[in-house]
Amino acid sequence: MELFKQIPLYRFLALCNESGMEKTVLDCGAGGDTPPLSLFANYGYATYGIEMNVEQMNRANQFAAERGQNLNIHQGDMRQLALNDESMSFVYSYNFIFHMKKQEVKEAINELKRVLKPGGLLFVNFLTIKDFRVGDGVDLGEHQYEQMEDDELVIHSYYDYDEADSMFEDMQLIYKEDRVLERKFEGEWIRQGFIDYIYEK
Repeated sequence: MELFKQIPLYRFLALCNESGMEKTVLDCGAGGDTPPLSLFANYGYATYGIEMNVEQMNRANQFAAERGQNLNIHQGDMRQLALNDESMSFVYSYNFIFHMKKQEVKEAINELKRVLKPGGLLFVNFLTIKDFRVGDGVDLGEHQYEQMEDDELVIHSYYDYDEADSMFEDMQLIYKEDRVLERKFEGEWIRQGFIDYIYEK
């Protein structure tokens, strides 16, 4: 079985496995060359994914096809999910939701909560103001910036430690981690800051 690079999702998977709920999971931002939905499929989950970028969606579906999987990844917008209320046991967005302005992030979080079943689990992570890129690019205010990524301008929103907490006041906190990691990227040491949340509805 493959090892997926999205390591924090292994903790989420373990909690999902322990919950006893029906194995349905939604990934918002499901594209890329190693889609973590494949990990959930390996554990018997019915998987659903949305991805805005068609090229990234196609990469994920190609990865799945090569392994005989159908991950059900389609083009979509997490601010307007084409899913029924309380239709998913588990929902996550890994390294994706902060690529929009903070008001849009609130809209997306409300959608994730809408489609989550009572008792279901939600995983989401945010960039923090400890990240090395805070201050780079076009300043949109409130630690929101337009920054170059893969030769295109991309929005990055950065959060203080407790800034995002208010979006989840109607849920029960299961896990919160303030992560700062330093690693080499393109020959230079960089510092990245993340906050990971796992909530129960």
